[in-house]
Amino acid sequence: MEQSAVLGKYYPKYTWLKTLGLMLVLSVVLSFAFCPGCAVWSENFLISFGYNFCYTTGLWLANGVPSELLNRYVDWTENPLRRFLTTVAVSLLASLLVILVVTTAFRVGYFHKPFWSISWKAFVIPLGITLVVSLFMHSRSFLLSWREVSVRAQRLEKENAQAQADSLRRQLDPHFLFNSLNALTSLVEENDSVRASRFIRQLSQVYRYVLDSQDQEVVSLAEEMKFGEAYLFLQRTRLGEGLQVQLPPLTAATGALLVPPLALQLLLENALKHNATSQRNPLRIGIELDEPARTLTVRNSRQTRRLAEGESMGVGLKNLQARYAFLTPRPVVVAASELEFAVTLPLLELQ
Repeated sequence: MEQSAVLGKYYPKYTWLKTLGLMLVLSVVLSFAFCPGCAVWSENFLISFGYNFCYTTGLWLANGVPSELLNRYVDWTENPLRRFLTTVAVSLLASLLVILVVTTAFRVGYFHKPFWSISWKAFVIPLGITLVVSLFMHSRSFLLSWREVSVRAQRLEKENAQAQADSLRRQLDPHFLFNSLNALTSLVEENDSVRASRFIRQLSQVYRYVLDSQDQEVVSLAEEMKFGEAYLFLQRTRLGEGLQVQLPPLTAATGALLVPPLALQLLLENALKHNATSQRNPLRIGIELDEPARTLTVRNSRQTRRLAEGESMGVGLKNLQARYAFLTPRPVVVAASELEFAVTLPLLELQ
């Protein structure tokens, strides 16, 4: 329905008071045109004015109200041509009804002519004018809104590409590699060959996933969670009991759910970057999967630490939101309190 909302704003917007004033002025002008030489308060001029006012106001309602109602309930994006033809057809039918009612009311009710004396010629000019105005308004609104949606799609595509490039740069950050190599060195010095071997395998898995996913818009949630486990293993090896993580159980249905690659890692990295960790006061991270709601929530306790200047640019989460805006209308939900920070990602499905 987003396209319908965009479309609606390109129709002329009038308040009732301004519109009635416009109809009054237009009716006076038409009355002088159709009744030249008539005195302003003469019966002929007043009848002409009433006739024109009923016509202009009725035709305005017949074209404006159906368009606004259709914009609320009928989507332009699914079938633009059918929606356009429906709007024009409804406007013409409503206009025809207005013309019939106004003509009958004046000709039969005031001039006391028989109903069958009404000629089809009385409908030609008003319907022709209505058709031209209606086609112009709908075509203009449709083309302007379509152009706006096209520009927005191009902008989102550019932001998505920039966000993906930024995300990859962040994952290949030398600081992450430097910290990982320091942790590996400690394991080697402790002669813990088993943990060192596993650390190397997990580090290799992390970087292989980064390289394999760089050309993909989405990956399966199962792959992303497996990557997240490898990333967290590296961080837990480095931080020890200062990091406590709760992972959700995965089911067979999880394989059908999708996320942008490295989305989970960005949230985990933000939690580690912005919060202090220690043995006495560990950083707690919880990852919650809600399959019925199709969401993945990453929440962490808030133990804010001071960051060095330039260490955080504050664009990671914004880039993630831009990537999601390109893929789905469902938003990335951020919830922050004094004790906790949580980000909920919508999970995608192939249609």
